[in-house]
Amino acid sequence: MAKEKEKHFSILKLLIIILLIIAGIIAYGFFIEPKLITVKEQKITINNLPDNFNGFKVVHISDLHYGRMFDEKSLKKLVKSINEQKPDIVVLTGDLIDKDTNMTIDEANKISNLLNKINSTSGKYAINGNNDLKFDEWTNIITNGGFKDLNNTYDTIYKDGYQNIFIAGASTSQDKLSINDKIKTSIDYLNSFDKDGPVYKILLIHEPDVIEDMNVNPFDLILAGHSHAGQIRLPFIGAFILPEGAQKYYENHYKIENSDLYISNGLGVSNYNFRLFNTPSYSLYRLVKNK
Repeated sequence: MAKEKEKHFSILKLLIIILLIIAGIIAYGFFIEPKLITVKEQKITINNLPDNFNGFKVVHISDLHYGRMFDEKSLKKLVKSINEQKPDIVVLTGDLIDKDTNMTIDEANKISNLLNKINSTSGKYAINGNNDLKFDEWTNIITNGGFKDLNNTYDTIYKDGYQNIFIAGASTSQDKLSINDKIKTSIDYLNSFDKDGPVYKILLIHEPDVIEDMNVNPFDLILAGHSHAGQIRLPFIGAFILPEGAQKYYENHYKIENSDLYISNGLGVSNYNFRLFNTPSYSLYRLVKNK
């Protein structure tokens, strides 16, 4: 009888331990992991990169979903971290604002003022995401924050010389424009060169799956967001829940023909306030000459 009671007690103790572990994991996913920020560093080796661009640093941020769990305190922390990297350019690939945010004038000014404190030596660029479409304030927030609105347009970046890096962006929109329509102006510009064109070509998109419908060859580097890398990642399974627009491409890196596609796992949360085994992060890419 005593042995039977001891057995029941051991089973009960084991169940309590399991429940406490589960509760701890859930609490971590709700209250701790979504508030963390890490930096993913990636060296990109490039043939024939001019010396003046050797070591060029690109900071890539995406999917803050400001107003859900990512708040003013989080943005201040992010700005401080980015400035510590001393980036040459900073790019934002959409979903700055969460669709459920109550966007007031004061809140918009607060975001702009903090974005404006991000330092870069050669420029800051942004495109919108599907959540940003709800907000007419997005353009003002971005431009007042010192970012160039790169939706369906391009820019050239010079650094200590006449050679340049080309950067283009494609908007997320509710119209019927295809990805090829959105980047047509950029492609036309690139096609205008017989030789001596940009030394490196970057494209910003929000939903990575759109590359299925485009010719990636004109671009060396494509940066995207949207997937959150699943937001929850389970051992041996990986990304658990993937949004439409990131069903095929959602991991950190893909090689597509001659182009590198890098996808940010995002800084915020969407739809549900939970991240697990998938710490919020932004990326730092170093362009390095292949010696």
